Amino acid sequence: MQNGDNATGSNPPALFSDTQERRIVWLLCLLAAIHVFVFSAALPFFNNVDEQLHFDLVVKYSLGDLPRSLDAISVEALPYAALFGSPEFVGIPTNQPGGLIPPPPWRQPMDDVRQTLAAKTEAWHNVVNHEAAQPPLYYAIAGAWWRLGKLLGLHDGPLLYWLRFLNILLVSALVWLGYAAAPLVFPEREWLHLGVPALLAFLPQTAFYSIQNDVLSPLCFGAAFLGLVQWLRAGVPGVRLGALTGLALAATFLTKISNLPLLFVSAGAVLCKIWSLAKAGKLRAAGPVLTALGLCAGLPMVAWLVWCKHSFGDFTGTAAKIQFLGWTHKPFSDWWSHPIFSPDGLWTFLSGLLATFWQGEILWHRQPLTLPVLNTIYTVVSIGLVGPTVAALLSRSMVATAAQRQALWLGFGCLAATVAFLGFLSIIYDFHDCFYPSREHPYFTSGRLMLGALIPFLLLLLFGLDRILGGVENNWLRPAVLAGMISFMLLSEILTDWRLFPNAYNWFHM
Repeated sequence: MQNGDNATGSNPPALFSDTQERRIVWLLCLLAAIHVFVFSAALPFFNNVDEQLHFDLVVKYSLGDLPRSLDAISVEALPYAALFGSPEFVGIPTNQPGGLIPPPPWRQPMDDVRQTLAAKTEAWHNVVNHEAAQPPLYYAIAGAWWRLGKLLGLHDGPLLYWLRFLNILLVSALVWLGYAAAPLVFPEREWLHLGVPALLAFLPQTAFYSIQNDVLSPLCFGAAFLGLVQWLRAGVPGVRLGALTGLALAATFLTKISNLPLLFVSAGAVLCKIWSLAKAGKLRAAGPVLTALGLCAGLPMVAWLVWCKHSFGDFTGTAAKIQFLGWTHKPFSDWWSHPIFSPDGLWTFLSGLLATFWQGEILWHRQPLTLPVLNTIYTVVSIGLVGPTVAALLSRSMVATAAQRQALWLGFGCLAATVAFLGFLSIIYDFHDCFYPSREHPYFTSGRLMLGALIPFLLLLLFGLDRILGGVENNWLRPAVLAGMISFMLLSEILTDWRLFPNAYNWFHM
């Protein structure tokens, strides 16, 4: 071993056996399911992060109707949007008649609300779904789940929440995937094995409580990340590993176009491996696995790109959305006047991005559903714990093995690429009269767009915490600090979202 073997502190005796560890992870999966269920049920429909548009796409995919343009809301989705939508995300009670939010339509006599519902339905009928060109994977899965709910006899509000509760399965699977990743990167640090899935189980990310494709990104790229780590470590990777890694990368692309930076970093990792194989004279032996990786990753991506070009006029399908939103490209000379190049502007971008990466970006009464002090805490924790990891990587001797360095550098590359990508998008567009981003706040600070890098981020975060506590040999200190972090996350989320639970529009009152 190298000098860095004990750089994170001497390895303590095992706290749990392998069997006990797996049982704890199963318990964390159950707690994650309960966590997602409770907060998904407390949140009314439809939130300000275009949930109604994502719902419309799910309905269309459930009918086998793949969008070919920025169409209107489907006929089946219209009554749900009109009947079950709460006005409290972007509405203010004082702007309502009598200064009060009206009770849900289903709790009022139909004669009293028929005209209002007809007006809402007509208004939604004129809405254009500018998310129509989103990649198809989430909507295909959610569409099948919607059809299953119908087969089970669900309808109206319970069917709508059934669709949202799909996230219970996805997040529980994500917790188990986090458990698979941590021992792979840190086989000698047992507390990290449970630390990653524990943070995933209680992460206060509101994207996990919504109908939207962002919830699938960390699961798909998390699987790809595991494959890439094993790919980099293997002498000559196996064909099965190449195929599975390729499929996970394809799934990442087919989930969200904002995952492109993760794919570029992944391509760089694969090219580095190809270079090392060529230097070792093993490139010919690796031919089958490279073919499997290329076909499994490339064919689904190319198929979707061709579909977008045929249906929407460009290979990513984003041009129509950008035109609909009224954005225009800035001249290159105007990029450098962007406030992100000032200290205040850079802090505004990073703090907003990291805060929503942890908590989401839902509004309530037109105000962020969070507390300013929490935004600051999550930003400081992110930078303060990832920073020591980067410092350890730069020193080389502070990280135990070359394989561990490779995995952490790959994770940091993914995180940095997603941040840089969103910063780049903030710079190149003039947002005109758009609500978000806007000329007054020209920043893409939607942390959900970088959720694909969630597992790598938590690995970096917890390794940084381990580095900070490296000189302390108390066997229970690290788990105690982790328990404190989770308690803070959960209690602050309850404090922030408590106002949602008595809401008349949510699942508990339906």
